Amino acid sequence: MFTYILKRILLAIPTLFGITVIIFSITHLAPGDPAQIASQSAGGQMSSEMSQRVYEELKKQYHLDKPITTQYWYWLAGDGERTKGIIRGDFGSSMSPDNRPVIDKINERLWPTMSLAMLAIGSSIVFGIPIGIMAATRRNGIFDKVSSTVLYGLYSVPSYVMAWPLILIFAVKLEWLPFQNMVSDNHEELSSMDKIFDLAKHYVLITVCSTYGSWAFYSRFVRQNMLEVLQQDYIRTARAKGLDERTITIKHAFRNTLIPVATLLSMTLPALIGGSVILENIFNWPGMGRLFFESMMQRDFATIMALSTISAVLIMTAILLADLTYALVDPRVKYD
Repeated sequence: MFTYILKRILLAIPTLFGITVIIFSITHLAPGDPAQIASQSAGGQMSSEMSQRVYEELKKQYHLDKPITTQYWYWLAGDGERTKGIIRGDFGSSMSPDNRPVIDKINERLWPTMSLAMLAIGSSIVFGIPIGIMAATRRNGIFDKVSSTVLYGLYSVPSYVMAWPLILIFAVKLEWLPFQNMVSDNHEELSSMDKIFDLAKHYVLITVCSTYGSWAFYSRFVRQNMLEVLQQDYIRTARAKGLDERTITIKHAFRNTLIPVATLLSMTLPALIGGSVILENIFNWPGMGRLFFESMMQRDFATIMALSTISAVLIMTAILLADLTYALVDPRVKYD
């Protein structure tokens, strides 16, 4: 097991290097000049000559006056003055007007997106997987047909489209739930229990929009795999031995369905942690998706590249964890 993990980590190093090259190249090929945007923000009422001088200073500060290969090397290994490079965990300073360290901006936005991702994964498991199991064990029955119709209908509606009727009904018309920000404006004035209740209310709409599609996807995925497993010879043997249907379904059939489900979960989590750019902007959610959008608007190359690199690392880590999970789910899987 240890040898396998070591091999995968060593293989991930050149893979990650190639990803960083692609991310850096695509980001710098995008139209827009971050130094120009920053100089315009800082310029105010300055003369054109002064503004041009500020622009040149910012280009020098961000190394935008250097060849793209030199810029990449400074981003990767540091410039020996301002940054240490991403290989030492330093993503540099933001190219937006606030000029804050990128890692500080990401840390501020990480928990809102992480908590939302955990709720999304949890609800997908709690709702999607049981629905899939019940649909498989009641194939072509009323529950199977109704759940399939409803969930396929939900799955066909994009989350950002569903957000608007939910906001209109539950936030505007009924005024049951808030839909802006993570907490209310008077959150600090509330009691401890009221703070928890206020926070929970803000999570409801964005969590539903983030996960209802996953309920459909997971339930249909589990249903299809369960149907294949339930037709296997060892399931018929278990029934012939007199085992009750619940034991056969949960202990024997569902366990063998967990391998593809583990793969699906491992690939879903990085996408959720990366944040939903559209949903987080609709709900004004202070997460990483909204940070990515803001960085794109400001041509903040440093933050864009940091977020893209973190997403790449998360995806590779998730794939490795999924592979290791196979051995826990299926004892036949061995890693040499």
